[in-house]
Amino acid sequence: MIQPARMPLFLKQEGTESNIILKNISLTYNQSGKDIRALENVNLQLYSNDFVCVLGPSGCGKSSLLNIIAGYLTPSEGTVFIDGSPHTNPDPQVGVVFQQPNLLPWLNIEKNVEFGLKMKGMTKGRRVEIASHYLELVSLKDYAKLYPHQLSGGMKQRAAIARTLAANPKIILLDEPFSALDALTREKMQKHLYFIWQQTQKCLFFITHDVDEALLLGDRIIVMHSNPGRIVREYKNPVARPKEGDFRSIRLQKEFFEMREYLIDQIQEDDEKDE
Repeated sequence: MIQPARMPLFLKQEGTESNIILKNISLTYNQSGKDIRALENVNLQLYSNDFVCVLGPSGCGKSSLLNIIAGYLTPSEGTVFIDGSPHTNPDPQVGVVFQQPNLLPWLNIEKNVEFGLKMKGMTKGRRVEIASHYLELVSLKDYAKLYPHQLSGGMKQRAAIARTLAANPKIILLDEPFSALDALTREKMQKHLYFIWQQTQKCLFFITHDVDEALLLGDRIIVMHSNPGRIVREYKNPVARPKEGDFRSIRLQKEFFEMREYLIDQIQEDDEKDE
């Protein structure tokens, strides 16, 4: 069994810029008169061009952490910083893609992608130009005039990603965006997202339950556990990923199999300790 080198937390990587810093983040909420510690002392740096995959069982605080980064939740303790400034509310610098695409059904796909830009007061010509660019990037340019009900689940999710990209955020948070898709569509979407990341070099923070998905997509892998929710391990993905996103060749690598087994063992071991 391999022993992957653990990535140190809260250290700047050479040649990269740290855009988002989470410092001593904790979250406590009250349930039926009892305080529940959802997150405990989370410290993390997210860098430009990162693809960070977050693994962990249900109830370990993954979505709570994402909502804090998004500005939807206020931590009980600690601070999120973006470019050195405290981040406490939803902000265009942070884009979010949820499990459901949440497209506006009365607007066609092009207008859905333009919607946030229109709210900013951007001119029509510039909105059309940006929407066209990102619809082409997600391979939906030929479907721009269709409405959400006319698209498949995967196409709707690609449209949601294009809408998020159009706002040009520093980081995109993705909360299990492919979990509702069938296996074949899910793999197609993984390849689309990997290509989009290569083209845009955005910082992606991707929550998943799927170890294979984390190894196929992420360059950093974070493992969380519960009671309370916390980061227990962080690794640099040792699996070589070809630029063309040939997932079959990735799965055939010895490193993929060994790291997959190692992560499963670690998650199960830590989960047993939490029981």
